[in-house]
Amino acid sequence: MVFNKILLIILSLIFNNFILAQQAQEGEIKEVISLFFDGLHNGDTLKVKQTIDDELILQTIFVNKEGETILRNENVRKFLNSVASKNKEDKWEEKLLSFKISIDDKMANVWTPYEFYLNENLNHCGVNSFQMFRDGEDWKIIYLIDTRRKKDCKK
Repeated sequence: MVFNKILLIILSLIFNNFILAQQAQEGEIKEVISLFFDGLHNGDTLKVKQTIDDELILQTIFVNKEGETILRNENVRKFLNSVASKNKEDKWEEKLLSFKISIDDKMANVWTPYEFYLNENLNHCGVNSFQMFRDGEDWKIIYLIDTRRKKDCKK
């Protein structure tokens, strides 16, 4: 009987340590994504660059004017240039509505539904999917794909 209680305590401690480690990693991942969006919102490419891998793959899925769903590969350099050349009077705000984070060793996937506001007006909505890699001590975004739609956004 005493052995069973000791075994239960040991298993509980191991499980609690696993949960705490998982929560710590999720916190680190959220910080990286928050820094990415802080840089995006403020036109600060140095912040954005801290969060992304040199070989970042960037894609978006959207419906064009003809009603066709398109997958577009984005050029990272052009993306960074658009962030850097953001009109300072324009207010960009991407509100992340939730986080779903899955982690396995040094890989993580983060699913974040969002609403994008331009000058406080809802411009579009969709979902971001971040693929991340833990490079040493730091999490980096290695792949980012998002959906963008103008219709059916919750208000």
